[in-house]
Amino acid sequence: MIKRYKKKPVVIEAIQYTGKNWEECVKFCGKDFICFIENKLLINTLEGQYRASLGDYIIKGVKGEVYPCKPEIFEMTYEEVKSV
Repeated sequence: MIKRYKKKPVVIEAIQYTGKNWEECVKFCGKDFICFIENKLLINTLEGQYRASLGDYIIKGVKGEVYPCKPEIFEMTYEEVKSV
């Protein structure tokens, strides 16, 4: 039987790579940052090495893992949490 599921509400941290904020992105990735290739950040993820292009978001998951996400997917999946 096929069942339906929804994502649990989880708050994540993320930063959008603009090219001008590369130092902040490198710091955000920490030990998972590998190097730059053609103005892209090469990041170690749970699934292997991935590149974050300009405009991509870099997400820190619930276990501290980092991975890139295209802006259109990010905007469909996440919304900003306003601090109280």
